[in-house]
Amino acid sequence: MSLIENLQWRHAVKAYNPTKKVSQENIDKIVEAARLAPTSSGLQPFKLLVVENQELKEKLVKGALNPECMRDASHVLIFAAWDRYTEERIDYIYDMTTDERGLPRGRFGSYTDQIKGIYLNETVEENHAHIARQAYIALGLALAQAAELKIDSTPVEGFDNAHIDEVLNLKEHNLKSVLIMYVGYADDENDWLKNMKKVRLPKEEFVIEYK
Repeated sequence: MSLIENLQWRHAVKAYNPTKKVSQENIDKIVEAARLAPTSSGLQPFKLLVVENQELKEKLVKGALNPECMRDASHVLIFAAWDRYTEERIDYIYDMTTDERGLPRGRFGSYTDQIKGIYLNETVEENHAHIARQAYIALGLALAQAAELKIDSTPVEGFDNAHIDEVLNLKEHNLKSVLIMYVGYADDENDWLKNMKKVRLPKEEFVIEYK
């Protein structure tokens, strides 16, 4: 199927079948799609936490607005952003990049100086808002990859970030939860959205063209 057909197929699942698990091979593909996502300046300023352990999911449930989905999904993917940009983090990414490409370290020094001049002078809140937007790009690609594999998913913003951060000790890693993605297989009897028509704005309302 084409990407468009896959996107027409997918929907935000409202109930999962707890007895059906996604294979590790397919979870790896979804994770890889997120890992390969483009990010501003190539910094990849977030981590992807993959939770399959049922006991841990039960601890996370208190922070969910749709606890049954978190409990019953095969896997819970949590996108956790850096708390802020730092000189050390920027240098680490660009040192890794030059090393992998066989280039001398500092090859992109003028550029990294430029972005440091921008990011390091911003507030923590401004930094985190920019970083969070990068995680959304990865979420989109992860959703698309799941759809290609005919694996159900749900993107989630509505959750108690502080609770999720506490359970997963994210503060110790200088991370903050931004997004959650449930992955699994729908409970066909209880997923009330499954058989409803997908509705989006028509193209003539969605697009403004300048020719």
